[in-house]
Amino acid sequence: MKFILFCENPYAFGILAPIRAVLEEKKHSFLWYVTDKICSDFPYQDDAHTSSIADLDEFSSDAILVPGNEVPYNLRGLKVQIFHGLAGEKKGHFKIRHYFDLYLTQGPYFTNSFKKLSKKYKDFDVIETGWSKLDDYSKSLHEFDAEKEALLKEYNAKKIVLYAPTFSPSLTSAPQLKNEIENLAQNPDYLILIKFHDLMANDLIETYKSIADKYRNIQYIENRNILKFLLLSDLMISDTSSVVYEFLLLNKPVITFNTRSPKESWENSNTYKHLSERVTRNFELDPLADKRAEIIANYHPYQDGKSSERMVDAIEVYIQKNGVPESRKLSLFRKYKMRKMYR
Repeated sequence: MKFILFCENPYAFGILAPIRAVLEEKKHSFLWYVTDKICSDFPYQDDAHTSSIADLDEFSSDAILVPGNEVPYNLRGLKVQIFHGLAGEKKGHFKIRHYFDLYLTQGPYFTNSFKKLSKKYKDFDVIETGWSKLDDYSKSLHEFDAEKEALLKEYNAKKIVLYAPTFSPSLTSAPQLKNEIENLAQNPDYLILIKFHDLMANDLIETYKSIADKYRNIQYIENRNILKFLLLSDLMISDTSSVVYEFLLLNKPVITFNTRSPKESWENSNTYKHLSERVTRNFELDPLADKRAEIIANYHPYQDGKSSERMVDAIEVYIQKNGVPESRKLSLFRKYKMRKMYR
């Protein structure tokens, strides 16, 4: 079979990489679509890849895997939505845009919602597989244990705290938490890692780099791949970011500020105060451990590192049963939008 791995943002690489490994193992053909703006960040330069929609058309795929919201409607292939995060409360997560034939969902919370929408619209199917990005979490769970031990020893610290806010100006806590992060750094027991989204405003990046320069126990992380730092850290500070769920699924405590996410599974504050006290309380008491277990069961119960295999298997079986769709019924507006977006 022939697959297109469809990338419009750098985060797509980490989501599609475990699927790529499965496709190689099964000896399927695949072609990456990588937009010009992210081509320099593409980690698989030796793989077949293109920035041309005409090349995708000529490739004539059987399936197109998309960790985003749009895909050219006129390309051949089963159009598969595989998602770019776990924050179901974010605007648009459950919005049906009618580009996709198949939704591969992460866990019961998502599956149930999309199955209801499938019954309503009757133009796509839903299969629960788990999420490919988290395969590497399961497989790498203890990969950085020695590095963590060395870091704690080097900085004479006891815990690693990760600050990973979202970039969205209306949602990010970065402008408000500058002083609180500095106050937290007064406790030498904590090594603080600051990891910003690729799209964070430059002025905030420079501000936090300056803060990191002032304190020995604060590190500003330039590495784009957050996986390592999620595994290294003992607690996360954030806001309305899908990475919160990725951290929770590692069964570790989270503190958020002014989040729009459901708040029962971690501590949230609607005021940007008392960060140090909140960190201490969560380390000493971990008061929401039971609620965290509920999130794991509902959002992503798969701990075997084989979600990518299930995703490819599901696509193979689906196509064997239903064939490759030759077209999608779309409104004239959607068709116009796609033609304008993908020329």
